[in-house]
Amino acid sequence: MDKKSLTAVARQQLKLAGSASSGRSSQTIYGGHSRSLRQTVVGLSAGQSLAEHDNAGEATLIVLSGKLQLVSGDNIWKGSTGDLLVVPTARHSVEALEDVAFLLTVAK
Repeated sequence: MDKKSLTAVARQQLKLAGSASSGRSSQTIYGGHSRSLRQTVVGLSAGQSLAEHDNAGEATLIVLSGKLQLVSGDNIWKGSTGDLLVVPTARHSVEALEDVAFLLTVAK
């Protein structure tokens, strides 16, 4: 069994995002491109975003710390620490309303 502290990984990704020119950082903690399930902790500095993109499969995100908004067309869903958001199958983007870390889970 493999055990990871999401709190520690989130803290690390936020620190890395803060020092990156892009204002973001991520670490896949389970799975990957060769598996059907992938879980990634993403850190975004306030004001940064993941540009609009399509899904590789079903996806959810859990906000580990901070606040974000998930945008798809005219729809906007806000999330804060502890919230689970189901990512729409339509094109979407993620914007950091403040420094934020979230767990992205994708099943393809």
